[in-house]
Amino acid sequence: MHNGPGIEAGRFALRPGPMMAAADFFTVAFRGTGGHGGSTPHLATDATIAQAHFVLALQNVVGRNIPAIEPAVVSIGSIQGGSPSAPNVMPSEVVLTGTARTFSDTAQATMEKRLTELAHAHAAAQGCTATVDYRRYTRVLVNDADHTAVAARAAASIVGEEAVNAMTPPITGGEDFADMLREKPGAFIFIGNGLRADGTHHAVHTPHYNFNDDILTLGTGFWVNLVRQELASAA
Repeated sequence: MHNGPGIEAGRFALRPGPMMAAADFFTVAFRGTGGHGGSTPHLATDATIAQAHFVLALQNVVGRNIPAIEPAVVSIGSIQGGSPSAPNVMPSEVVLTGTARTFSDTAQATMEKRLTELAHAHAAAQGCTATVDYRRYTRVLVNDADHTAVAARAAASIVGEEAVNAMTPPITGGEDFADMLREKPGAFIFIGNGLRADGTHHAVHTPHYNFNDDILTLGTGFWVNLVRQELASAA
């Protein structure tokens, strides 16, 4: 069970099949000779151009290498190179970092493969080199259909069926519970943390997030009812 800011208190949400994305992180370093951007740029290999073309081409992976009906996203989180105090100096190295989110093992592998290929191709096109550090942090979280139904019944026994969304949309957040589900079928469920009066909320992992103590009894009740429910079915 995971806390769910943005979901009303007193409600639960889950779904069978892929529910949360595989979350990957990458670092790509482009290296050239660098040089003087004003007087002798023609004598330099420019890592900034290599990274610029790479960032634009990266978006084509989603549109042209991942099936159109399958969600995927790739985003750049930082680009670092050169110095603001030396605007006429072409940096010899530009380093960028980012994240990719996919919803199948095949798409995750495709994303890593194409990202690496594009980095080296665009570096070579500018006479530069590239190094890629691509790290798969979590795999796609897949809820077992039967166990999802079991969890939904346990939640409904507390709050009623109308307060359990058993087909909540997938989200592109990552969760390492996905690895446990690969070893043992089960289900991942969100418990609503509530909304403020104006309908807004603060997400988890942010400075303003505030756990709603009023849902403690609901969360506890879910686990107790789940155990009772399964023990009764096994009797």
